[in-house]
Amino acid sequence: MNTIEYSSKERRRDYERETGAVSHKSQNYNKRNRIKKRFSLISMGKGLDMPFCILIMILLAVGLTMMFSASYPVAYYEIGDSYYYLKRQLLFILIGLILMLGISFVDYHYFHRMSVVVLAVSYFALLLVLVLPSPTGVHRWIGIGSFGIQASEISKFAIILFLAHWGSKYYDRMNTFKYGVLPGLIVFVSTAALLLLEPHYSCIVIIALLTVLMLYISGINIKWLLIGGIALIAVILILWVTGMLSYAMERMEGWGQALTATEGKLWQDTWQTRNSLYAIGSGGLFGLGLGQSRQKYLFLPEPQNDFIFAVVCEELGLVGAVIILLIFALLVWRGIVISLRAKDRFGKLLGIGLTSLVGLQVILNILVITDWLPNTGISLPFFSYGGSSILTLMFEMGIVLSISRTSNIEKS
Repeated sequence: MNTIEYSSKERRRDYERETGAVSHKSQNYNKRNRIKKRFSLISMGKGLDMPFCILIMILLAVGLTMMFSASYPVAYYEIGDSYYYLKRQLLFILIGLILMLGISFVDYHYFHRMSVVVLAVSYFALLLVLVLPSPTGVHRWIGIGSFGIQASEISKFAIILFLAHWGSKYYDRMNTFKYGVLPGLIVFVSTAALLLLEPHYSCIVIIALLTVLMLYISGINIKWLLIGGIALIAVILILWVTGMLSYAMERMEGWGQALTATEGKLWQDTWQTRNSLYAIGSGGLFGLGLGQSRQKYLFLPEPQNDFIFAVVCEELGLVGAVIILLIFALLVWRGIVISLRAKDRFGKLLGIGLTSLVGLQVILNILVITDWLPNTGISLPFFSYGGSSILTLMFEMGIVLSISRTSNIEKS
């Protein structure tokens, strides 16, 4: 009996050793296979999503060309070097491409764990700009030598990341006030309060829309969004009555009157928007031709930044502008497709949030240059000049590409 028992135990141990060895070999094979898939740059689903990459490259190429066309007169007049903005933007794009490719190899789940840390960094940046000196009285930039970091760029990413983290962690309780409304409300109000002190009202609008979007796709009960909208209107009215929106009201002076103002302060307040509308109108159907804009010759202030799309319309016309907007739409669509096919809820929420941010900024920028919204500082992704904006954008696109490596897109 003892011999039989001993033999059974021995056979069991032999079996476990054999199966363990097979399991170990299988794990090694799977690990090698995962690494191979991770570093495959061409195959769909296994490597980078090539349609998304191609759309990014097209927008970068067209954006850089148009930024140079819009900027060389003002660069020559103010700095004495027509290529000043081109050289800097090209450097930012090259660094951004390296950053995007590098981030695409990083498992996006690491950001899941770092969401609270990133949010804390965004608060620190918003507080830091308030204590740094500013010659204009507007505190938005953290200067590092000749390079500046706009704190609000970090905030937009931090809010998307945190709400994606929260929505995926408590997805089954997002229809409650405690888990679905309160965290998003706290993050939005605290961030908006700091942006109000800068002041940076356009970013407050963006993060408000992002917060609503992220909470909605996370499964929040729509009644809370309606209540929040009513509360937000009440807060705006209180701030307006108390005079805390004086800066915003100044920016709203002349809104919708760019083509009717004829003299005085209103004429000056609508100068940029009026010349933007002149540029858009003079472009016609097919445009004046690349490099042939007239408004960029010191009529349209800062043509390389927020109002660059007005120069695009003037030089490429309605047809060229519509084609560019279609490319933006394809980029957002492809990003959402990648996100919806992610293997987990966090990837879905994060990817949709980041690609929606691009689409949101494009829409708001177009509404500003056409005088449908007050003149506020909203840059056009891939087109507007700026180091911190392009680097942040490429970082975010790298995360979407990281999601694409593991998403359920057609595999070959």
